[in-house]
Amino acid sequence: MIGSCAISHNALTLLKTEKMGLVYTEIELINGEDLTLMRRNLIGEEDVKHMTIRALVDTGSYMLCINEEIQAQLQFPIVEKRKAETADGRILEFDVASNVELRFKNRATTCRAMILPGDSEPLLGAIPLEDMDVLVHPQRQELIVNPDHPYFAQMKLK
Repeated sequence: MIGSCAISHNALTLLKTEKMGLVYTEIELINGEDLTLMRRNLIGEEDVKHMTIRALVDTGSYMLCINEEIQAQLQFPIVEKRKAETADGRILEFDVASNVELRFKNRATTCRAMILPGDSEPLLGAIPLEDMDVLVHPQRQELIVNPDHPYFAQMKLK
């Protein structure tokens, strides 16, 4: 089983707390194409495909990584294939899905996701983390909204 998507061993070390735990979080994934159809009144809210998943917060992975089981349920559009290096150094090719709406607490982003085989562990990577302006709190073993910007995501443009 592949357990990572462009994850570095250093990233895992940074995420480990004194108790050697990893940081996991609950995120909601929504099919962005369904949201567009709903906004155009072509489907009802009950027809929008969505689910809440538990993902490993992995600052060493660039992208959101979901597995084939999640993809089968949410049916995100596949837009390309991309190669990625796994934690064990192998370079493999994965499908990439687009229009993934990701929500965490009062934050949201729309991103792409690499699709890992089978029931591989989902990973929440650096790009969506940065876009939502959230931080890893290693002592509390949790993902938190940036306390400097508690009401909205703020980004640097320089």
